[in-house]
Amino acid sequence: MSEQQDVRQWIGRKETRRDVISAWPARALAATLDRDDEPAEGSVLPQGWHWIYFLEAKRASELGTDGHPRRGGFLPPVPLPRRMWAGGRIDFRDNVRIGDAVQRDSEIIRVDEKSGGSGKLVFVTVRHTVKVGAVDAIVEEQDIVYREAAKPGEAPPPGKAAPASSAWSRRITPDPVLLFRYSALTFNGHRIHYDKDYATGDEHYRALVVHGPLQTTLLLDLCRRNAGRPLKRLEYRAMSPLFHDEAFTVNGQPEGDGAKAELWTAGSAGHYAMRGTAYF
Repeated sequence: MSEQQDVRQWIGRKETRRDVISAWPARALAATLDRDDEPAEGSVLPQGWHWIYFLEAKRASELGTDGHPRRGGFLPPVPLPRRMWAGGRIDFRDNVRIGDAVQRDSEIIRVDEKSGGSGKLVFVTVRHTVKVGAVDAIVEEQDIVYREAAKPGEAPPPGKAAPASSAWSRRITPDPVLLFRYSALTFNGHRIHYDKDYATGDEHYRALVVHGPLQTTLLLDLCRRNAGRPLKRLEYRAMSPLFHDEAFTVNGQPEGDGAKAELWTAGSAGHYAMRGTAYF
């Protein structure tokens, strides 16, 4: 049996997690995003903040050298060493509130092998359905990509130029504290976000890597600050990495009728890092 046939056996694998939307994680994320929100019982959880719940808590002995849980549990045992959040799609169908008892049903729906300029790639797509009682409040698909290890001194591919201006924009100056706090809130042990020696020495990045989900959370927060109404759907994908040693911008450009907005993050060179479309 080929390696690809083996990991494709994970298609259809399911798991269910349950949680309660407590106030403390939401307050901590608000502080991390430099907001003064005071989430309280019954208040609506901001869109995208469900990512700080349903967290996996593997024992320390069950972690790999990169800080992630060892593969072969719910996610397939893809042998490629680099794991990244490649993008996704989220449908926001109903509110989730502080105090709600919630359930997340997850299923692996695709495993695809491809070849790119950087070598072999394996994409794994997971569908998550967040339920409040019998209501499907959030339905999303997350794309995870596994890649070959980078070679020392290997230059990253050239980025694609983003628009130089936008109607909505924030400038973010990241630092190790921001990355650590977000890693802690999402219980993400991946060392590329807080261990500079590992990020530069083992994975050959030039600095600590800004989380893809953090960038996406900032894009949703930008809509919250400017659009004046909640989203119905977000589509997004990672284009190129951002690093902790450079400021970046979070941008939005609504269309004329306000029903849609193009969103993106961009590093100091002005290239797309995360790119998405919001539908209101």
